[in-house]
Amino acid sequence: MQSWHGLDDVPDDWGRSVVTIGVFDGVHLGHQRMVARAVETARSLGLLSVVVTFDPHPDEVVRPGSHPPQLTTPRRRTELLASLGVDAVCVLPFTLEFSRMSPDEFVQTALVDRLHAACVVVGENFRFGHKAAGDLETLRTLGEKYDFVAEGVPLVSEGEAISSTLVRERLAAGDVAGAAAALGRPHRVEGVVVRGHQRGKALGFPTANVESPQHTAIPADGVYAGWLQCTQAPSPYEGERWPAAISIGTNPTFDGVERTVEAYALDRDDLDLYGAHVAVDFAERLRETLRFDSIEALISQMRADVDRAREVTSGR
Repeated sequence: MQSWHGLDDVPDDWGRSVVTIGVFDGVHLGHQRMVARAVETARSLGLLSVVVTFDPHPDEVVRPGSHPPQLTTPRRRTELLASLGVDAVCVLPFTLEFSRMSPDEFVQTALVDRLHAACVVVGENFRFGHKAAGDLETLRTLGEKYDFVAEGVPLVSEGEAISSTLVRERLAAGDVAGAAAALGRPHRVEGVVVRGHQRGKALGFPTANVESPQHTAIPADGVYAGWLQCTQAPSPYEGERWPAAISIGTNPTFDGVERTVEAYALDRDDLDLYGAHVAVDFAERLRETLRFDSIEALISQMRADVDRAREVTSGR
């Protein structure tokens, strides 16, 4: 798969293609359906397929400070799109100047002049151009002008409307299983392992304290079952994945104030992951965050959490 950052990266000899456009945050089941339709159409026409997406999120540019929690990092989003069989992913830098393009300007500049679109596949609720003036019907009208067809795809799965907003709402409620059902895979939080207070190690459950990028969609405070994967680190850990018990919150038993994401790789007290890039995948919420009256009570509950996490992740 080819990956381009901006229209200038598109090869000069790029021929006609089938294009699908969207933010694609999360690459959820609705997005997957739309991309699958674009890939299917491209193959039937003997053309190549291109996904056009944006970075940063358009909301942050148009309404600064309103950036929604991010379900996937740009790198992860590209990886997920590549896994769907597309031939190229084009990430367009979303700037204030770009946001002021009229629908016609956007179509001519991006879809026609550079990508030579023969067909454009979008979600049925797709909006584009300055002040979101364009919609699917606008795109179809411009297709008649510029010689391409436009197709709208309902973003649904098994009869349920799927959206990034729905996934964020489920994560905010701690419903990581519901989020996974909409995503088609567990929700993932990525980041770098940093040094914390090392309380987990002292209690017998050494955790990886994961510092994630700004705007990351973090599930609600609580304890979860899932997996910890080392995505980038010196040997021998890179690529390894372990069942994990995951804690999100401020550690109220210790009067903490900083919200953290900490993952304990089950039955592993020998891992040194400081500085490693890791991914935390969430399977199920085990309980809410609690304040304990004693360290002994906390340790007892942690043992129960680990046992439950082992049950949840076993065989998955």
